[in-house]
Amino acid sequence: MSKPRVKIKYQEEVLPALMKKFGYKTVMQAPKITKICINKGIGDAVADKKLVDVGVDELSTITGQKAVPTIAKKSVSNFKLREGMPIGAKVTLRGDRMYEFIDRLIAVALPRVRDFKGISDKGFDGRGNYTLGVREQIIFPEISIEKVNKITGMDITFVTTAQTDEESLELLKALGMPFVNKNKE
Repeated sequence: MSKPRVKIKYQEEVLPALMKKFGYKTVMQAPKITKICINKGIGDAVADKKLVDVGVDELSTITGQKAVPTIAKKSVSNFKLREGMPIGAKVTLRGDRMYEFIDRLIAVALPRVRDFKGISDKGFDGRGNYTLGVREQIIFPEISIEKVNKITGMDITFVTTAQTDEESLELLKALGMPFVNKNKE
């Protein structure tokens, strides 16, 4: 099995560039993506339990890895939600599957977003992790539009070893994430 394109790009181009820019002494200091967590909340699952299964199937199809349902931790009477009810789906990608997902996200899925001008650079958490919200699951080519009965979004979180948001931003930019260019506006 061959290495994913993004992994090769990270090792051959991104790593040396980050080492030079931030002045790291060893390769181990340079930031890297450790995992990608994809989370899909399904609010209507309170009324219809089958929606969680559909959400799990969609996430499994998109990522190529089995997703698991998420369970409510607290009861909220206003939402008719009880503790222990399934209310979403999640999957965590690591290794080659993670790099393949990044490749598909950058090259195929994000360009399919309507009126796409780039992704916001405001999704950083202060510790070098980045979260991106996707409004429609149909931007992924694995999802057949005919089979979708309800359009739902998802959160994609990139967990990195970067110490600061600036390092993480440079890492993701170098990998090819299409951030909005503020200089153009």
